[in-house]
Amino acid sequence: MEQMKELAELIERNVTTDGTHETSIAGLRFVRTSQISEPVYSVYEPSLCVVAQGSKLVLLGEESYKYDSASYLTASVHLPITGQIVKATPEKPYLCVHLQLEMSQIFEVVQSSNQEIPSSSPGRGLVISRINDSLLEVVLRLIRLLENPKDIPVLAESIKREIIYRVLQNEQNESLKHFALVGSQAHRIAKAIGVLNQKFDQPLKVADLAKEARMSSSSFYNHFKEVTGMSPIQYQKQLRLQEARRLLLTENMEAAEAAFQVGYESPSHFSREYSRRFGLSPMKDIRLLREMF
Repeated sequence: MEQMKELAELIERNVTTDGTHETSIAGLRFVRTSQISEPVYSVYEPSLCVVAQGSKLVLLGEESYKYDSASYLTASVHLPITGQIVKATPEKPYLCVHLQLEMSQIFEVVQSSNQEIPSSSPGRGLVISRINDSLLEVVLRLIRLLENPKDIPVLAESIKREIIYRVLQNEQNESLKHFALVGSQAHRIAKAIGVLNQKFDQPLKVADLAKEARMSSSSFYNHFKEVTGMSPIQYQKQLRLQEARRLLLTENMEAAEAAFQVGYESPSHFSREYSRRFGLSPMKDIRLLREMF
């Protein structure tokens, strides 16, 4: 496909080293990896990911999603995931476009195009869809702006809105409409997820989150799990363990100190859950990571 070939060439023109690279267009970044990676634990923000070359595997809760140059990923809310590049070589590195999605822009597009908010539940907050020529062409137009920086302030935001419009044409991505509508059930779940991301180190009471979302505890629990693929407790645990791993690796903290920092009261409980999540004890895992890097 000529469009996909051009997309790969544009990314390669802008980035020559592995890693995640910000661009001069707000919310647009490129990812380049020249080899198959170890699993990486992170939190997806509301975003669109288009792969130009290679492929990636994403784990959300107990579900797995794989996408490549024939497909794209959309995330409607913040989701703790495990990502792994599964196809990449120095000659043909993994190349990906990552565009942050603003809910205010999605709502503007829904309103201006007179699109209806479906009455069905929003479903999972992460979706893999087949790429099409119309979406790919708009993504290319956005990236081409990098070659004419003076055009970015004038054209970038309108092209982003067109990208959102093309994404919303796919029925699989109707969940984005739910989350963009202020006051909707999905929007209230998204707000609760935001609270969890900010206060994951504090004791969790599902009843308090449900009250903030204006739902019963059982309804909130079911809708939360439908969107994220995990319970609120599981979601919080993933955030805690991922942050603890970051603290151990980048801040040189002791395991007990990192455990208390992310909200664990018992270092031994933390160590057991860490080992279940990452396959090794905290100290062995961090030692291995440092050797790798």
